[in-house]
Amino acid sequence: MQAKPMLETRPPVRRRAVTAVLGLALLGAGLPAVNATATESADSAAATAAGRAARPGLSRFYDQKVTWSACRGTEMPRDLQCGKVTVPVDYARPGGRTLDVALARYRATGRSRGSVLLNFGGPGGSGVDELAVSGKEFMHLTNGYDVVTFDPRGVGRSSPVSCGPATLKIMEATGGDEGAADPRNVLARLRDAAAECAEYSGPVLPHIGTVDAARDMDVMRRALGDDRLNYLGFSYGTRLGAVYAAQFPDKVGRMVLDGVDTLTEPLAEQGLAGARGQQTALENFLDWCVEDVACPFGQDARAAREQVVRLVASLDSDPVPSAFGEPFTGQDMVGAIGQALYSRDLWPSLERALAQLLGDGDTRGLEGFTSGGVTFPVRTAGRADPREDGGGAGLTDEEDVPMDNLPAALMAINCADDPDRPTAAQVTASLGRLRARYEEASPVFGRYRLTQVLMCYGRPRGTDYIRDDVKKLDTARMLLVGTRGDPATPYRWTTETADRLGPSAVVLDNRGEGHTGYASSGCVHRKVDDFLLYGSLPPDGSSCGSGSAGEDGSD
Repeated sequence: MQAKPMLETRPPVRRRAVTAVLGLALLGAGLPAVNATATESADSAAATAAGRAARPGLSRFYDQKVTWSACRGTEMPRDLQCGKVTVPVDYARPGGRTLDVALARYRATGRSRGSVLLNFGGPGGSGVDELAVSGKEFMHLTNGYDVVTFDPRGVGRSSPVSCGPATLKIMEATGGDEGAADPRNVLARLRDAAAECAEYSGPVLPHIGTVDAARDMDVMRRALGDDRLNYLGFSYGTRLGAVYAAQFPDKVGRMVLDGVDTLTEPLAEQGLAGARGQQTALENFLDWCVEDVACPFGQDARAAREQVVRLVASLDSDPVPSAFGEPFTGQDMVGAIGQALYSRDLWPSLERALAQLLGDGDTRGLEGFTSGGVTFPVRTAGRADPREDGGGAGLTDEEDVPMDNLPAALMAINCADDPDRPTAAQVTASLGRLRARYEEASPVFGRYRLTQVLMCYGRPRGTDYIRDDVKKLDTARMLLVGTRGDPATPYRWTTETADRLGPSAVVLDNRGEGHTGYASSGCVHRKVDDFLLYGSLPPDGSSCGSGSAGEDGSD
């Protein structure tokens, strides 16, 4: 599961309060639906998706074409174009409500062979905004493709979901030690918050999971004029790509999955994997830090690890003032460190930020990894969503996207994809044992990640489709990239997912640090581009070394 954030060459731009929620999820579970019938409908639709594209009632969606124009919004590049496709809110009722999905593209510089669709991960991040910021990473692909991305349903400009004031209620319920002392009270508060999320998000919420988002991608493929989907997905985007491949195996073109998500592990196990991955990344950072005389923890790696644990405990018991005047706790520090560990390029900045904190109590450097603003929507519940009488929801203006959309969508999508819903009695009975396992996995990140297992409480059960049916695929060959030092998606998930998907999956082993390999390894970057542009696949099990971007790093 997880949480989190786009193509992580830098941390997502959100305030500390929201980061507390983001850190709870690695990449995967969460939908507040209206009732169990909606979930059963989604499962039924997913199971027969591949054969229903031509079903009567869907042809009007598959026959549309995208109209492109200059992007409107803050600091949008002049050469970035925007458009939209219209999709049914509920694929089981194609004659009912509709919503618009926001698209953005950089046009091919020469003769285009079609499009390559990008998803930067999350879940919950705006692909349009991310491409506007990081488009230079993908310019080589414009040698043959239009490079296209989108805001998935429920995200950004595409009928964004929101929890309204309940976002803070969720963070307050899960932010301290109350979960261990009084878990039933916490669960009751989460159940009430889930109901508020449903009220603020409206009719789109039961249909915002990965199963429906993958069906939207097939509508995009056709609207873009492509016979097959060429795709590059990062982190959560790998789950989305795998689900698409299971639903539309004969429509898979050249597909790359980088930072591969699990398709099978329960939420609690995903949180443990995240805690272990972040602990390993922290220890690697400290090993690097102590080689520098400026390291604020000295020159002994073991002592440095102990200092970090003590610092977290000290700040939790006695917070210091943040730049905004709010208390800056140990868990706030843990959240900031976790974001910085997504990329090795951020290590020098993290070293300086920790030195500022230890030297004079200055939290600004750490807050810079998780800064931004969180406000709550002023619109009435459901106003941004499809109308009740078969109408459609157009794109949402940038200034009207709720500032809690990222955590709200992250929770909703992750819970939509997760079928496990332990009862209050089961949660209460297991919480102490789980806490011990999390703290053993990471003395720094364990507590921070533990509340991840509570996020879906009070929300309807998610789909079984991903866990049960995304396997043994008969598709064109796909490239799966796993990074050994990835703090969010452990390398074993790459090999496990490859085994699950079957012979079509080809694994590239990136022996580097950070989350995903495309932006951090020149070797990975070239091999991915060579496959997407020319169809040249590396041998299964081949590797890239630990060289940084621009270096070959091939073994």
